Amino acid sequence: MIARDFSVLTFVILIILMLVIPLPPVLLDLLIIANIGLSLVVILVSMNMKEPLEFSIFPALLLLLTLFRLGLNVSTTRAILSDANAGNVIDTFGDFVVGGNALVGLVVFLILVIIQFVVITKGAERVSEVGARFTLDAMPGKQMSIDADLNAGMITDSQAKERREKIEKEADFYGSMDGASKFVKGDAIAGVIIVLINLIMGMVIGMVQMKLSFGESAQMFTLLTVGDGLVSQIPALLVSTATGIVVTRAASEGNLGYDISNQLLRFPSMLYVAGGTILLLSILAPIPFQVTIPIAGLLIGGGWIISRQKNRLAETEASAGAEDVPEDEDRTSPESVMSLLHIDPIEFEFGYGLIPLADTEQGGDLLDRVVMIRRQLALELGMIVPVVRIRDNIQLQPNEYRLKIKGTEVAKGELLLDHYLAMSPGYEDERVEGIDTVEPAFQMPAKWISDSMKEVAEMAGYTVVDPPSVVSTHITEEIKRHAHELLGREETQKLIDHLKESHTILVDDVTPDPLSTGAVQKVLAKLLKEHISIKNLPAIFEALADYAAHTKDTELLAEYCRQHLSKQITTQYAGEQNQLPVMTLSAAAEKTIVEAIKHTEHGSYLNLNPEQSQALIESVSKEASRMAQQNMTPVLLCSPAVRMYVKEAIEKYLPTVHVLSYNEMEPTVEIQSIGMVSVS
Repeated sequence: MIARDFSVLTFVILIILMLVIPLPPVLLDLLIIANIGLSLVVILVSMNMKEPLEFSIFPALLLLLTLFRLGLNVSTTRAILSDANAGNVIDTFGDFVVGGNALVGLVVFLILVIIQFVVITKGAERVSEVGARFTLDAMPGKQMSIDADLNAGMITDSQAKERREKIEKEADFYGSMDGASKFVKGDAIAGVIIVLINLIMGMVIGMVQMKLSFGESAQMFTLLTVGDGLVSQIPALLVSTATGIVVTRAASEGNLGYDISNQLLRFPSMLYVAGGTILLLSILAPIPFQVTIPIAGLLIGGGWIISRQKNRLAETEASAGAEDVPEDEDRTSPESVMSLLHIDPIEFEFGYGLIPLADTEQGGDLLDRVVMIRRQLALELGMIVPVVRIRDNIQLQPNEYRLKIKGTEVAKGELLLDHYLAMSPGYEDERVEGIDTVEPAFQMPAKWISDSMKEVAEMAGYTVVDPPSVVSTHITEEIKRHAHELLGREETQKLIDHLKESHTILVDDVTPDPLSTGAVQKVLAKLLKEHISIKNLPAIFEALADYAAHTKDTELLAEYCRQHLSKQITTQYAGEQNQLPVMTLSAAAEKTIVEAIKHTEHGSYLNLNPEQSQALIESVSKEASRMAQQNMTPVLLCSPAVRMYVKEAIEKYLPTVHVLSYNEMEPTVEIQSIGMVSVS
C-alpha cells in the first residue's frame, strides 16, 4: 500500500522534473513509450468497466496524464530545438510511420487533431456537462425513491445507505468529469500550438545557429516536429476516447465489449438483411464480388449461428423451468423458519380498499407522507424513528387499517377514500350531513362527508381533512405515544455515538462508566414516555454526568434530567404567552403522599391505601375535565419530591394528564392555579 502511494508521488515529482531538467534521449524514449502504454491501459479499463463509478478516479487521473503528456512535450521540444535529437521513438514516427515525407506526416497530424478536438473532445465535453446537470437535478427524486422503497420494506437500512452514497458519488463524479473534460480540450489546443512553435523555431534555429539551408532545415525539423506531434497525439486520442466512453457509459451487467456484442447481435434476422444488402450492392454497382461476398457471407453466417444458439438456449431454459420443482428441504430448512421470527418495529397494514393510498400510480402519496412523518418526529422527539413497513392485508376489512408496534396492534381505524373527515368546532350544524364517526388520533366526534358537502362544512366552521391526512396524523400521534417502546439499546447507542462526535468528554464522563447503555436507555425512555423530547441530548448528559456518580436510580436520574430541561418543558407547556394554567396538589395531599413513599434497596414506591388512591384519581379527573372543557391542557403542578410518584399513581387511569414540578418551570412563567387536588 505504501509502495503504491510512493509510486504515485514519484510520478508527480517526475513530471515536475521534466518541466525543468533536460532529459537524455534514451530516457525520453522510455517515457514516450510509457505514455502510450498508460493511455492504452486507460482506454481498456474504460471499456471493461460496468458503470462509471467503477472508474471514479478517472477525472483526477485524466489531469495527471494530461500534465505528464505536456511535460513530455516540453522535454521533447527542448531536445528538438537544442540538439535536433529527441530520441529514436520520435525519429521512427517521423521517418518510418509517415515514410519520411514531412508533408504527409503533417497532414496525418492535422487529421488526428481534428478528430480529437472537433469530434471526440467536443462530444465528451457536452455529454459531461449534460450528465452533471441531469445528475444533480435527479438527486432529490432518487432520494425520495430510496426513502419510499425503504418505507415499503423493499430494501434494508444498509442498502438504503449504500444507494444514497452511490447517488452522492455519482453527483461528485459527473461534476468532476464536467471540469476534467476541459483538460482534454485544452490539451488538444496546446498540442497544435506546440507543433507550430517547434516547426517555426526549429527552422529558424536550423538556419541561424546550425548554418543549414532552408530546405535542409525544413526537412529536418518538420520530420522531428511531426514525429513529436504524432507520439503526443496518439496517446491523447486514446485518452480522449476513454473520456467519451466513460461519460457515455450507462450502468449494465457487462463491460463494453459484452454489451456491444450482446445488443448489436440481439436480432440475428437483421444480419441477414445487412448481408443481402451487401450482395445487392455488388449486383447493382460495379463493386467486385471478391470484396462483397466475404463480408456478406460473414454477416449471413453469423446470423445463422446466433439464431441456432438462441433456439438452443430457449429450449434449455424451458426444460430447466419444467424440472424446477421446490423441494421440501427448502420449506423445512432452519433458515426459512428463522425468517418468520423477524418482527418489524413499526408496521402499517391496510385492507385492499385502501391500496390507492400507497399506490403512486393511482396518485397515492402515503409513502412520501411516512418519510415526512419520520423527519418530523426526528425533529420533535430527538430520536430516529424506525422504518415503517407498509403492506396490504386481505384479512382486514377493505377500508380498515391498523398500526403495529413490535408486532402488537396499538391502533386501528377505518377510512372512506371518497369522503372527507369533518370535525365539529364544538357545536353541531344541521346543514352538515354525513356519516357519524370518531376522529382516530384524538377521539373527537366527526363526520364522513361527501365532496359536495365539503364547502358547506368549511363555511360552518368544521375542520375538513382528506383521508391521507387523517391516517398520517393517526400514525404520527401513535408513534409519539409509543416512542419509549421504540427506543432500545441499539438505538440509544447510535444516539450516544452521534453525540460523541461533538461532545467526546461529556459522553466519556457518563458511559460506559458510571452508566451503561441500558441505564441511559431507561432514562431516555422515561422522558419520552412523558412526552419530553430528548433532542437536547447534551443537556441530558450534563445532568447524568452531574448526578450519576451519586445514584444509579434511573427514575431519579430522569427527574434530574427534567430539571435540566426546564426551559424546554416551560416552552412546551406555557407556549409563547408564557402563561400556564394548572391544577395543584393541596398541602395536605402532598404531605400524605410524602409519608406514603416507601424506600427499599430495590428503589422507592408510593404506598397509598386504596381509598386515598381512589380519591386522588377522582380529584385529578374532576379538575382535568374542567380544564378540558375550557380548552386547556390538563397539567398538574406539584413539588419535585412527589412528582414522579403522583405520575405513576394516575398514569394508568389518566394518561393525558401531564404532571410537572416547580423545578421544571422557569421563573419567568406565569402560573395560573385553576383547581386544587386532594386525597381525602
